[in-house]
Amino acid sequence: MTANIPRSAWITGATEGLGMALVAHLLLQGYRVAASVRHADSLGDLAKRYSSRLLLLPGALHQEDQAVDAAREIARKWGGLDTLIINAGTCDYLPHDVDDNELLEALVTTNRAASEYCLDNAIPLLDKGKSAQVMAILSRHSARQLGAQDEPASLGNDLAQWFRDRQGLVKERGISLTLVAPRPLTVPASPTKAVPQEWTPDSAARKILEYLPQRPAELVLEAMSVSSLWPLPR
Repeated sequence: MTANIPRSAWITGATEGLGMALVAHLLLQGYRVAASVRHADSLGDLAKRYSSRLLLLPGALHQEDQAVDAAREIARKWGGLDTLIINAGTCDYLPHDVDDNELLEALVTTNRAASEYCLDNAIPLLDKGKSAQVMAILSRHSARQLGAQDEPASLGNDLAQWFRDRQGLVKERGISLTLVAPRPLTVPASPTKAVPQEWTPDSAARKILEYLPQRPAELVLEAMSVSSLWPLPR
């Protein structure tokens, strides 16, 4: 890549809320942005304004073939990728027929699958990028531990732990990974203090992107209302 080519970013969960705000702010900063959305007609105003720098990627990323297709389209358009932001707050792709009793588990499992497929398929693109980095953003819903809540967190039952495990693996390839997540309920005492706030998508996106160049290992994001940043599917 040469100095006059804008940095490129892939943002998942970009249809609305925090994901859409992240897309808008990165476009304002001059990025080329690939936005994973529910439908091709999503982000209409942004698509009109930034048609040359906004690549819309409709699909359901918790289905492996669609995550593969999204990465292939980025490779076809740009060749590589500088930044991956996995916005795993709720789920853009949750089926409408999910039973209410199964909703929370479905949110966790679909976000887990989408996160794994996106990171795995983005790594070859990030290898070709400049100062490549990943940021994973979790909500109180997607950070919820599967199974009994009193069990120790592990790679298999806790998405935040899974991302922490991946930090070392991607670092070996020269890629930084920042985890943005709420403080675990099972760990009330933490050296990182965060008071729940009434974040808006715009204010949260601004604050999160302030830290993007700093590449911290972890940030704590506590929201008064999950739906204010990640609208639930119902």
